[in-house]
Amino acid sequence: MTAPSPSVMRQHAEHQFAEELAELRRHDTRVRPANWALSPWAVVHYLMGGKLDNGFELSAKYIGDARLMEIAVATLATDRALLLYGVPGTAKSWVSEHLAAAISGDSTMLIQGTAGTSEEQLRYGWNYAQLLANGPSEKALVPSPMMNAMRLGKIARVEELTRIPADVQDSLITVLSEKTLPIPELASEVQAVRGFSVIATANNRDKGVNELSAALKRRFNTVVLPVPASEDDEIAIVVKRVAEMGAALQLPAEPPALKEVRRIVQIFRELRSGKTADGKTQVKSPSSTLSTAEAISVINSGMALAGHFGDGVLRPHDMASGLIGAVIKDPVQDQVVWNEYLETVVKERDDWKDLYRAFREMN
Repeated sequence: MTAPSPSVMRQHAEHQFAEELAELRRHDTRVRPANWALSPWAVVHYLMGGKLDNGFELSAKYIGDARLMEIAVATLATDRALLLYGVPGTAKSWVSEHLAAAISGDSTMLIQGTAGTSEEQLRYGWNYAQLLANGPSEKALVPSPMMNAMRLGKIARVEELTRIPADVQDSLITVLSEKTLPIPELASEVQAVRGFSVIATANNRDKGVNELSAALKRRFNTVVLPVPASEDDEIAIVVKRVAEMGAALQLPAEPPALKEVRRIVQIFRELRSGKTADGKTQVKSPSSTLSTAEAISVINSGMALAGHFGDGVLRPHDMASGLIGAVIKDPVQDQVVWNEYLETVVKERDDWKDLYRAFREMN
């Protein structure tokens, strides 16, 4: 793959972290499965971050239980496909991309699952001009990312597998079990080269979810990615991703104060769990998921407001609209939940008076 232009909005993981991957390859002396760019140990080290023996610092791509990453990587080192499962915002897509980047050096063999995803997008399609002119042929065949990954021995990614209609999902069964993709029109098949595997992501919170068949579930090893276990872990994730995205978007604002990040994360965690951090007060939970990814979005939106329409310092009124928008998805039910939380929790905290005023003004 050619390197992207520096003006692209978002670089693929293998380009953004090319220096880290190259440094790991230079120092990785452990056994590598066929067609893997790194050993399983080095892949986990890349995901979790830390220092190499020569002092080179690797950034953490996943903040959480290292054992989960070891299980995921060990799965891909066998002939099993990997299903990353969890509620929205638990870094499933992020982990999927970085796994593919570290293992294959290419995270772009991606199929985005939607209600309109067809079997052709998972298997192959046809160039209809060529098909009408010359009939079925290799020249008329349009390979899918799955087919390309099989031919090259790389990782194919399927995002939001449960959004794909059930009958289309099941077209993966032959690929996952037999490691072959039949092409009946050409009386041929594509057999997977060593190194090929599939990473799928799924969650059970969205409307329109299609359950996986028992036959398809058996073809995956499932790793459940939980929400961050502690408040400190979630704050660390938010601070890291906000800094990275702020730099990528060139937002003209200072990095947010830790105090502001902590308050946003605490609000999200309390509304998610249905109780305050001290466990003394029960609160109602809104219909929204209030994921870590949404907390990051709230702060980035606030930084854009502070940078472009303020003095560059993130303040409560910069975050108010984004946070209220993240909480209130149902304008009736969630508004009641939010108002109750505002009056019984936020208002009562002496050091949150500025937040309370900002939210009240926005309401």
